[in-house]
Amino acid sequence: MNILVIGGAGYIGSHVTRAFLDNGCRVTVFDNLSTGTRQNLFGDAEFVHGDIMRPEQLREVMAGGFDACVHLAALKAAGQSMSDPASYASANISGTINILNAMLDAGIGTMIFSSSAAIFGSPAYLPIDEDHPKQPDNFYGFTKLEIERMLEWYDRLKGLKFAAIRYFNAAGYDVDGRIRGLEYKPENLLPVVMEVAAGIRERMAVFGDDYPTRDGTCIRDYVHVSDLAGAHVACLDYIRKYRQSLQVNLGSETGVTVTEMVEKARELTGRPIPADPAPRRAGDPAELVATSARARDLIGWNPRYSDLATLIESTWNVYKCEKC
Repeated sequence: MNILVIGGAGYIGSHVTRAFLDNGCRVTVFDNLSTGTRQNLFGDAEFVHGDIMRPEQLREVMAGGFDACVHLAALKAAGQSMSDPASYASANISGTINILNAMLDAGIGTMIFSSSAAIFGSPAYLPIDEDHPKQPDNFYGFTKLEIERMLEWYDRLKGLKFAAIRYFNAAGYDVDGRIRGLEYKPENLLPVVMEVAAGIRERMAVFGDDYPTRDGTCIRDYVHVSDLAGAHVACLDYIRKYRQSLQVNLGSETGVTVTEMVEKARELTGRPIPADPAPRRAGDPAELVATSARARDLIGWNPRYSDLATLIESTWNVYKCEKC
């Protein structure tokens, strides 16, 4: 199998690239390195420096011939999407249209798409399944939902088969230490905790400690990035076998509170990790937990590395070396 991974130099993309390489595929990474890093590239994968906003560059790379395209390139800061929707519409929606049209021109009939739990918005019920109402709370989530709808039309009209993989909270690093590039301006909880532990930032804020949860802080569903990467391979196998598109949620089905994450990180790193209480952030629900029943049934997906200790230890192995 010959796979094109668009956005393959980023945090999730590099793990996806590694998963396909580990499964014997030939891989080409296409990335503009705006948030990805050369440190996340592999010698056994070809690299093409290019931008999805340049259709001619997409057509050129796809002319090489690929069995499938994995699409992970996007702007992803939910807050920024509300203040700069034009950039998100351009990069996420228009960029995806460029990819899809280049795929059709090149005769590539399969896409594995990096979607997001942001398509669901605030939970109407828990755990969140694939039938949950899709009412995004931010423009970023809207762009991901519109792309999924567009993929459904391309399937219906052009026969392009796709998998839309809805991530909840990706965390952790390759347990074998083969990926070491840090995220660019991280906003998610675990990398922020690690930056405090490593001395990159002095302290962190805990946004809200009065939620109706077991310790008053928000509960989130964390999935190890290597488990997410493996799901991409499994989704492609499913499409090749059945020639059907699919949309699946990937969650660990167990929630972790902010306080539990910080306390476990203190235990495993031996660092104090100062954390200051702060007011709730607007739009932050008390709990977000997903069910992965459909992913288990369709692609046989079960997370191997998504326990809290592995999430933290694999991340700390990368961040602590910043101080080595």
